[in-house]
Amino acid sequence: MDLAVALDTALSGSAIPRESNGKGGESGMIIVRDFALRDLDAVVELMRDLGYPTSNAQMRKRMEAISSDPAYATLVAELDGEAAGMAGLRLLYSYEYDDPVVQISALVTKSTHRGKGVGKALIHHAEIWARDRGAAALVLTSGNRPERETAHQFYQRMGFAVTGYRFSKKLW
Repeated sequence: MDLAVALDTALSGSAIPRESNGKGGESGMIIVRDFALRDLDAVVELMRDLGYPTSNAQMRKRMEAISSDPAYATLVAELDGEAAGMAGLRLLYSYEYDDPVVQISALVTKSTHRGKGVGKALIHHAEIWARDRGAAALVLTSGNRPERETAHQFYQRMGFAVTGYRFSKKLW
């Protein structure tokens, strides 16, 4: 199968009733499914919302590499027919656990859809993906910038514990 066709083939997603955010409005369903090539523009915008500006060409190259590796998954959450969020997952072996762990390497909800249950649905599906692969834990890192505080509170509400710091060193 051609890679573009493989990327554009959406696997069956599952629908979750949208939670009330107390703001009124319509009640839609959040559908979480695997990334498809038609999501590329939305994922570029979501990565920008996350603070990582990128171009369509760059993101397409990344997604081609990620999609070809079975240790990775990219979940897209749709709300009212629009890509409202995404989660990037990768299965890892660690020195701390006998079993593999799953790292959430990217998690973002479109700013206009925050507080509507999109992030919660993505975490729920990340947990399912991790359990299906025998993972012992779900881990993520997040920047320690003030604008990330709301996200940190969300992670804690979702059962994540703060266990350390993340350090980074650019090699080029």
